Parts: sequence; structure tokens; C-alpha cells
Amino acid sequence: MLDDGTDRAAGDGPAAGDGRGPVLVTLCTGNAARSVMAGAMLQDAPLPIVTAGTHVIEGQPMSRRTRSALGSLGLRADHHRSHQVTDEDIDGSVLILAMAAEHVAYIRRRHPDAAHRTASLKRLVRDLPPGPGPLTERLDALGLAEVEIGEWEDVEDPAGGDDAVYVSCAEELADLCARLLPLLQEH
Repeated sequence: MLDDGTDRAAGDGPAAGDGRGPVLVTLCTGNAARSVMAGAMLQDAPLPIVTAGTHVIEGQPMSRRTRSALGSLGLRADHHRSHQVTDEDIDGSVLILAMAAEHVAYIRRRHPDAAHRTASLKRLVRDLPPGPGPLTERLDALGLAEVEIGEWEDVEDPAGGDDAVYVSCAEELADLCARLLPLLQEH
């Protein structure tokens, strides 16, 4: 939660191209569970967060199960409304953080100029070297546009699952995001 009472991770604020500088985009399919959870968990990242999806019904609230799973970890994204990833989001991003291999493939197909700054959360936790050094340079060194993407990179989509499946997804994302946060620092 920001000082003004809004939720930076909720994806309900202005689009990435609004002049606020580069952003970190968390990306999943419907922008209803994984990207929302990751956005809430990365609130302390050194960049503003935009959560988005590849196939979204614009403006939908997150599900009760997502809200409950976040709550089980002491997190909230109260003002979230689903958001279809836009050209402005992509153009304004310094990092597109995908929740699954299919989302990396989507960016490579639809926005090939952004492939070098798009990676799955699992790949970044595994491969991104810590600072010092600018995040953009460390991302470039990974050759993300050319790496082979694989199913091992997926955070399973909890859609259709019961409460326990959502909580399990949230716990996995919390662990991954906690490991990623220090790697995003430039010093």
C-alpha cells in the first residue's frame, strides 16, 4: 500500500507510459491471480509495478481465492482490476516478469523488441546475477531473447483450483519474489 492509500501492485493505476519512468511488469494470463500476487509481493522493488495479463477481460476484480491467498500471507491488492498488457506497458518496462514460459513466448511473438528484457520469475531467480551494476546490463548479459524457454519456468496457474491451490501458488510466489527482490537492486 502506498502512502496515498493506493495499491501500487494492483495494476489499477496509470499505464506504464504515463511518464513515471520505467516499470516492472508482472505478466500472467488473466491478470487475476499469479501476476497480481507477484505484484503485491514485489511492492518493495526499486521500480513501480504494473500487473497485466496476455488474455484479459479488462477491469475485472481478482477472485475471492486470490484475495484470500494474499491475505494468508498478510498482503493485499484491494484496488486491483484486471489489465490487458499494452504496447505502452511494454515500451515503458525495464523488466517483464513472466509467470510461465507461455508468457515469455507471447512477448517474443507480439513484442520481439522487448524479448531481451522478458524472463520468467523462476529463470531470473536462478540466473540473474546480483548487483552492483545496472539491472538493464545484467539482463542484457543473460541473452534472454535467445534462451530456450521451458516448462520448468512455469508457476502453475491456480485457476479452477480450490483455496489450497491458490495458497500453494501464493507461497511459491512469495518464496520466489523474496529471492528476486535483492537481485533487482543495483548497488
